[in-house]
Amino acid sequence: MSARASAVAALLLLAGCGGDRIAPTDKAAIERIVHDYILAHPEIIPEAMTAMQTRDVARLLAHNRAEVETPFSGAVAGNPRGDVTLVEFFDYACPYCRAAHGDIKRLIATDPGLRVVYRDFPVLTPESGEAALAALAAARQGHYAAFHDRVFESAGRLDHERVIALVRAAGLDERRAAADLGSPALKAELKRNLDLGRALGLTGTPSFVVGDRILSGAVGYDKLVAAVAAARHRSTPVG
Repeated sequence: MSARASAVAALLLLAGCGGDRIAPTDKAAIERIVHDYILAHPEIIPEAMTAMQTRDVARLLAHNRAEVETPFSGAVAGNPRGDVTLVEFFDYACPYCRAAHGDIKRLIATDPGLRVVYRDFPVLTPESGEAALAALAAARQGHYAAFHDRVFESAGRLDHERVIALVRAAGLDERRAAADLGSPALKAELKRNLDLGRALGLTGTPSFVVGDRILSGAVGYDKLVAAVAAARHRSTPVG
């Protein structure tokens, strides 16, 4: 972010959010400065607004980070002690999540320092919820990855029959899985994921949380790599 965009963002905050703490004459002066500067340099408006949005996202993540990055037991991949955590909110019925699945697996394979937390976020169909419960049941049995991969790497409509077939194909104990589909604890986990998504302002799937950024949609491998690299750079001690 440029220095002038930073200055304008700060002035906007002072003139707006901090108005109750500034003398009326000073506030009027600040508003005139902002008004005149924006008229002279309208090109900085998008940059200033992006800076403010980035700051707001960072605050949201700071408030929710521990909960967001703590996985349901078993719903995690990559290096369990990785220096960067990538969190994916996804829906098994989402075609864009299917497209992003290969990018995530490639990231895990190429970045030994990456930890991936999967957050089942069933928002599209009733079958999304059933598949998400089956995934958490698989996590309880140590087969989350097998179930997760089979959903995204096999063809077919996501309905009850296919969910049961995927449970079998992933090697789960079917009786335990069937009992877990009605488990209040697993339903509470899905509600927690939905509440977290709303708290972060997520509007769809897939959504990725990494460092102080939220990425929406199937953004592609290169953008995910860049986001992970940026998060790693920010977390590296200087000196």
